[in-house]
Order: sequence, then C-alpha cells, then structure tokens
Amino acid sequence: MYAIEVLKNFAAAITDLMKYDETPLLAPTRLAEAHHLGQRLAELRQAYHLRQIDVAAKAGLSRSTAVLIEKGDPGRTLGQLLRYLHAIEPNVTLQALVEGNVAAVSSMNARNRTQRVRPLSDKQLKAIDF
Repeated sequence: MYAIEVLKNFAAAITDLMKYDETPLLAPTRLAEAHHLGQRLAELRQAYHLRQIDVAAKAGLSRSTAVLIEKGDPGRTLGQLLRYLHAIEPNVTLQALVEGNVAAVSSMNARNRTQRVRPLSDKQLKAIDF
C-alpha cells in the first residue's frame, strides 16, 4: 500500500516538473498573439455551436487543455492547436483563422452585431401618429 502511495506522489512530482510556463519567456506582443489565436478558436467553435468537451474529445485532448487553448496559453503545442482546429472544422486553415477569413465566424459576428436605429424626426413621428 505504501509503495502505491509513493508511486502516486512520484508521478505527481514528475507531472509538475513537465509543466513549463512559457509566459515569462515571450514578448508581450507574442502573448497577445497567442491570446488572439485562442479567441479566434473559441469564436470558431461557438459559430458551429459545438461544446468544448466534444471538440476536445474529437481532437484527443482533455477539456482543460481545450480551455487553455482558447485562453491563448502559450505552453500549448502547435500540434494541439492544429488538432483542435481540425476537430472544429477540417476545411479551415490556421492562416485563414488568423486572418479572420472564416465565413462561419463572420456570419456569427454579423448576427450578434447590434444595429443602431436612427431616431425619427418630428415630421416622421407626426406621420405615423395614430
């Protein structure tokens, strides 16, 4: 029983050592780009009305990794990002996503955009007055 506990502690320690924070090593502009890419992936997923857990499972990732990807965590690998993108929409390239050339996202943004209504003039108000 004690050996199992030791192995669990050892595995947890190794896992903690494997986690590597890239944040202090990156310039602020690169961190902003990573965050922007994560936002774009989240928008694409939402445009297709998909849940994070479903996309993560399809990509072979955990949901917590999907959350980190969409937050723009710079420690995620390029392979993870590409698998996540492919799980959402196989026909969208990373370049198109970064450039914002994805029809589904544009359509979603157009639907969600509030439209300003011009106030009517006094003459127009009198014309429709009952």
